Amino acid sequence: MTDIAAIRAAASRIKDHARRTPLLSSPFLDEIAGRRVLVKPEALQHTGSFKYRGAFSAISALPADARAKGVLAYSSGNHAQGIALAAQQHETPAVVVMPADAPALKIANTRAYGAEVALYDRPGGENREDIGQALAAERDLTLIRPYDEPLVIAGQGTVGLEIAEDANTLGITSADVLVCCGGGGLTSGLALALEADAPGLRPRPVEPEGFDDVARSLASGKIERNAQLAGSICDAIITPSPGEITFPILKRLCGPGLAVPDVDCLRAMALAFLRLKIVLEPGGAIALAAALFHGDQIEGDTVIIVASGGNVDPSVFAEALNTLGEA
Repeated sequence: MTDIAAIRAAASRIKDHARRTPLLSSPFLDEIAGRRVLVKPEALQHTGSFKYRGAFSAISALPADARAKGVLAYSSGNHAQGIALAAQQHETPAVVVMPADAPALKIANTRAYGAEVALYDRPGGENREDIGQALAAERDLTLIRPYDEPLVIAGQGTVGLEIAEDANTLGITSADVLVCCGGGGLTSGLALALEADAPGLRPRPVEPEGFDDVARSLASGKIERNAQLAGSICDAIITPSPGEITFPILKRLCGPGLAVPDVDCLRAMALAFLRLKIVLEPGGAIALAAALFHGDQIEGDTVIIVASGGNVDPSVFAEALNTLGEA
């Protein structure tokens, strides 16, 4: 079980390791959105995304003998890098199963942090869970899942603790909190933290159009699956379905999900660079895109955004910047 006690314990373990990211704002973004926009830039976190929090939380909580044997993860890139760096810091061997079509930057960075990378054919239908579980059993490695893992969820929940604290300082007691969402690890951990420390803040998952399994699951009340796992530039948040652990939390605590087209993510990336001076990847910008271009689906005069990652290949970032000339 992941609960607020587990999140606070994770916060204690990662306190001297993870960066405490601020809330950023820009009057230009406020004008576009028609309300106050506050952005938490987890792209500035170690390894370029919030995933480092969950990875460090999970590895730091392992028994010493399990850490010595090593860990295994599967990921399209951001969990991979978080695991690789956290394992390196604990002197723990790490193997990461990654799709061969993941951004080259994410694959290269994972290897650079010292992890062994095993590539698989995602469009061809190879199953990363099956590959990961087989490798973990063969080498006696501890499998650390990217989102459906209690210690990972607890680490991601520290994002919510920080938002609650900063919102309280700013006198914000009511707001939608938009979260870039794949399998729901960040969203569910954040939701538990807000429930405890800022119950007036409502978490809402944001996903790519055509891959909105969480939004559809929240609407139907049961876990829904995506028909395909490729076809969006938001590679970091394309997952088959919400997790078995995360979905009950999401169902209990989240407001309705939002779905955003890829083109809006590119526009949000460009505006984040221009107005906030931060670099976001498409999946890391999708919550900001929802705030800027889909405000009719948001309530209140303030919206809080989790900009979850910034590991973008240069060609995609250049494509995003080109949208500034199209405005």
